[in-house]
Amino acid sequence: MSFLDLTKQRYSCRAFSSREVEQEKIDDILEVVRNAPTARNLQAQYVYVIKSQEGLAKAKLATPCTYNSPLVFLVCIDMDKVWHSTSEVGVDTADIDGSIVTTQMALEACELGLGSCIVRMFDSKKVQEIFNLPSNIKPILFLPVGYPALKGGEASPRHRDRKKVEEFYKVI
Repeated sequence: MSFLDLTKQRYSCRAFSSREVEQEKIDDILEVVRNAPTARNLQAQYVYVIKSQEGLAKAKLATPCTYNSPLVFLVCIDMDKVWHSTSEVGVDTADIDGSIVTTQMALEACELGLGSCIVRMFDSKKVQEIFNLPSNIKPILFLPVGYPALKGGEASPRHRDRKKVEEFYKVI
């Protein structure tokens, strides 16, 4: 499958079957994390693999958007390692690097026949507390992953609604 076809195939899955995700597929997704581009290649990402019943229960406390998936990744950034701007105070690439990593994970999940949904519906401080994260670890996104449910696991009817290319670029 071409990369373009993969981007067209991937959608936000909001209903998962209870089928466990094989460790080989988890390992492939984590390999994508390792290879994801980050600012200055500092690789400040840190990913929590949540698959125990206790961990999944914590994830459900942190966000209403786990969709009963059997696997949830919590993508974080180590704020001691992330790139901080030397020319603009208070600017760093934590959210950007975390988003790049998560997007690549979601695309790999799709390539492996899995569904996923990129989630930012949570309170960061609550996530810090629930998962007892060190103070330098900033939660960026959750990524529920699993096999789509037979009922409700399909793409939203709005998924295929796309702007025309001419509507979002300008040559200057």
